[in-house]
Amino acid sequence: MNGKRKPGQLLLGYFFRGLLLIVPVAVIGLIAFEALTWVDQIVHVDIPGLGLVIVLTSVVLIGWLGSTFLYQRLAEIGDDLLGRIPFLKTVYDALKDLMEGLVGSKKKFDRPVMITPLDGSGLNQLGFLTQEDLAHLGIGSDHVAVYVPYSFAWSGRLFIVPVSSITPIDAKAAEVMKFILSGGVTRMEEE
Repeated sequence: MNGKRKPGQLLLGYFFRGLLLIVPVAVIGLIAFEALTWVDQIVHVDIPGLGLVIVLTSVVLIGWLGSTFLYQRLAEIGDDLLGRIPFLKTVYDALKDLMEGLVGSKKKFDRPVMITPLDGSGLNQLGFLTQEDLAHLGIGSDHVAVYVPYSFAWSGRLFIVPVSSITPIDAKAAEVMKFILSGGVTRMEEE
């Protein structure tokens, strides 16, 4: 067969290339539209987008208040109230720690590692070392906690693995997270 493609194959190739260009932009646009619509429904105003401005301003104001002396007293009251409802306290503490680990001053997803399983399969997983001392769980110092996020999702699994099964990765944590979340198709930038 010669190097020329049939018109049908050519059109099909253009179609798939168009999908590759349109789908990511369309999905991001749809998510942004749905998020804006949802935020605008929180604050009922007739001007589109004003709800978003009000919510963002409120979050910034709450963040500012959180950095003042009022925060400590309010946090104590909130913790006391949540302490009386065991399940809610557990969920609140976990979410607070997760948010602090992602965007707070105590970032926890900053040490990318590769886990080598003990089964000898040769398969490896990328994750983030989150705790080196697991004594509070009654686990010896020969194990660490590694969080492995799922691709194309905002969830993951926590593994307790022997120290000998992890290899630190010399890469930016954000690049490793992007690589994992994309299912390994995103190319990691070199430092």
